[in-house]
Amino acid sequence: MSNTATSQSRTSCADGRSAERRPIDYRSNEFDRKRIERAIADRKRYRYVSPSVHQIGGGYIVRSPCCSRNVEAHGGIVDIAMLLHARAPQPWRLYRKDHERQQWQLHALYEQLSDLLEHLNADPTRQLWQ
Repeated sequence: MSNTATSQSRTSCADGRSAERRPIDYRSNEFDRKRIERAIADRKRYRYVSPSVHQIGGGYIVRSPCCSRNVEAHGGIVDIAMLLHARAPQPWRLYRKDHERQQWQLHALYEQLSDLLEHLNADPTRQLWQ
């Protein structure tokens, strides 16, 4: 899928809405993707797995080998977080995956990507790195 200003896709969210991924004035890019990769290398939880960061329209998805047999009984790759950028006072949106329902849930809003990454790394409520 190309990252053009008119491309858009939807991801299912728990509240019945869609997490709309519509790049308006932001395009996911290799620079930010690498920035996210470097940041999550310093995470507090599940340091023994090697997560990956994938570009999507208007943001990124962090995936990782299974962190807990509670999420994926047979192991495998699981979604950890979705980071989307939207036009808003707090443009960075952090979504967490509800693995039971297979839906993304809005977790928090941030003005800066660096603040979002700090929270993603700390994950004080253990809702992201499960």
